[in-house]
Amino acid sequence: METVKNKKKPFILLRMNLLFLMVFLLFSILILRLGIVQIVHGEDYKKEINKTNDVSVYNPVPRGLIYDRNGKLIVGNKPLNAITYTIPQSAKSELKLKVARKLAKLIDKDSKEDLKAITQRDRKDFWILTHPDEAKALITDQDLAAFKKEDLDQKEIDARSYQLQLKRITKKDIQSFTKQDLEVLAIYREMNGYALTTQIIKRDVTPREFAVVSENLDNLPGVDTTIDWDRYTVFKNESGDTVLGSVLGKVTSSKEGLPKEKATYYTALGYSRNDRVGKSYLEYQYEDVLKGEKEKVKNRTDKAGNVLESKVIRKGKRGDDLVLSTDIDLQLAIEKIIQNKLSKAHIGQPYLDRTFVSVMNPKTGEILAMAGKQYVKDKETGKTEINDYALGNINSSYSMGSAVKGATVLTGYQTGAIKPYDVIRDEPIYLKGTDVKKSWDVGGFGYINDLYALKRSSNVYMFKLAMQVGGQNYVPHGPLLFDKVETIRKFRNNFSQFGLGVKTGIDLPGESAGIGGGIPPESGKVLDFAIGQYDTYTPLQLVQYISTIANGGYRLQPHIVKEIRKPSVKSDELGPIVYKNEPKILNKVDMKSDWVKHVQEGLKLVVNDPLGTAYGGIHNKQFKIAGKTGTAQAVYDGPNRKPNQIIWTWNVTFAGYAPYDNPEVAISVVVPYSLTDKTHVNLEIADAVFKAYFDLKEKREKEGLSSAKSIQKVENIDEVKKEEANSENNANQ
Repeated sequence: METVKNKKKPFILLRMNLLFLMVFLLFSILILRLGIVQIVHGEDYKKEINKTNDVSVYNPVPRGLIYDRNGKLIVGNKPLNAITYTIPQSAKSELKLKVARKLAKLIDKDSKEDLKAITQRDRKDFWILTHPDEAKALITDQDLAAFKKEDLDQKEIDARSYQLQLKRITKKDIQSFTKQDLEVLAIYREMNGYALTTQIIKRDVTPREFAVVSENLDNLPGVDTTIDWDRYTVFKNESGDTVLGSVLGKVTSSKEGLPKEKATYYTALGYSRNDRVGKSYLEYQYEDVLKGEKEKVKNRTDKAGNVLESKVIRKGKRGDDLVLSTDIDLQLAIEKIIQNKLSKAHIGQPYLDRTFVSVMNPKTGEILAMAGKQYVKDKETGKTEINDYALGNINSSYSMGSAVKGATVLTGYQTGAIKPYDVIRDEPIYLKGTDVKKSWDVGGFGYINDLYALKRSSNVYMFKLAMQVGGQNYVPHGPLLFDKVETIRKFRNNFSQFGLGVKTGIDLPGESAGIGGGIPPESGKVLDFAIGQYDTYTPLQLVQYISTIANGGYRLQPHIVKEIRKPSVKSDELGPIVYKNEPKILNKVDMKSDWVKHVQEGLKLVVNDPLGTAYGGIHNKQFKIAGKTGTAQAVYDGPNRKPNQIIWTWNVTFAGYAPYDNPEVAISVVVPYSLTDKTHVNLEIADAVFKAYFDLKEKREKEGLSSAKSIQKVENIDEVKKEEANSENNANQ
């Protein structure tokens, strides 16, 4: 027994020694490995732990300002105290929620606007975030088993689970939030965006909020206080609307960021997703001018994506300024005129709900004013208000009636149908299969020439002229035999030379070319075209047309931006000019200058001869006004039209210029949808607009600032005409 015990003892010692040896070897290997890690690779691992990333971000700057032609500020930037949040690269929802809760104790974010902005989806996302256990319970074992059968990876399972959770959250769940919860949510939703972009949490904060947040920045990672800006307009009309508001356009908010339909385009140009950009009209059209140069900031982040340090690499520059060709004082005066006249004309006229006035310098193409008003019923209150509708001058079109007869007469000269002073008998016209067609004078004017036809606005003269353009003379009770397609083509080609039926080329988006009636269903419609009752044109096309006649036959491209200037160092003066919008001739009408002058004589008679159709309505003869009245019968197509309802109304118009011996201002007035053709509101408005222009000019001349002189600073069409005359004389010699 003792011998067996003695034999076991050496065996146990051997095993113990082997165990100690193995432990020794393992410790040796571990020590060796630690030595390698610490001595050989220690510096590399240390660098990895302390590794930081430098990421450049670009902060937006204030937009350029917008001035009128005389340097009066129209659109500016209002500085605002703001609280921002810069999203880290690895922005965990729990961290943002923690920051949002802290911020909610320091600032107020529970206004009606703030709470209204919270969507149903916001509430659901927030409920899942703040009720993790209940949200987890919404996913059943059957759901997980179904995911397993589909062999989904964890990322796909999480995404599918989240969608199921969103569907299964009840209405009671998302309505369970307290007012404090909703305030936290209002802050939290503003903190979402792209990594390392800066989101505006609250703008226009109070001095107390600004101060208390600034004091607690160390406890609010990602939060900062800064100076933001807001766009504001200076001039308001009597209704409280922004003057030229619809033309100036709007800018997106930082929450809206880039418009979805343009996001790819803007990001390719270096924009951030939450950048504010012009989203309509002038703000949109001149985005590249107004946007400015962003401030470049280098953010140093740790491995977790937290911002450790920010450094400005390049200071930002606000956008360049726009100087409009518009005279804001004239614009204000015209808006007041329109509002007063429209409100009176609207009485007893349920369809007469809008009026347009375009004012242009016929020698430069500068738009001096562009005003429009429209009665609109407020959906919430049900009350009817007069709203700004200046854009209607470029994006709505109407039959203009006899106002276009100047182009009709010139088409007659151009095609050889008539010559200046040709006489045609104005009489009721009887055509086969057509109702009688006549002028507004029941018995007709008898034998009249072209000037008398313009002065008295003879329809029959234009009807017979149109027949002769088609190669046919009038035969009582006979058929119309001319080629309607070729005849109306000739008319449209000639009308387009004056800007009727084609886009004017104004520097604003969304311009309409009007509506062409296509090929007339019957030849008689060609006759209607000749008196402005077939195709439709915009009020801006009408003023371009009359400007072309006024300046001797040069169709100028209208523009609303006169200059682009660098930001000024001094607040009381404009910066240096970067770009000047010089007059641009789109075409010279393919007609003799003498023909145009002859028509000018006819337009002069319209206003200044006692028999002229505008003589009794235009009282301020001292301004030497020439022009043409128009009345077109048209089917009502406004907002009060009911399906399958046909209501015949009248569009009353006027197109004119002054002084007739040296034109410096041209206007168009369009008042659609009158129930009577006896209204003279078009002439009342035209008369008041000319008076406003010349009164303002006289006032400025007395003050030493002449609007006419400021216009002449820009090269005008007179200089082009002089050059052409010199070239012609040299050629003759």
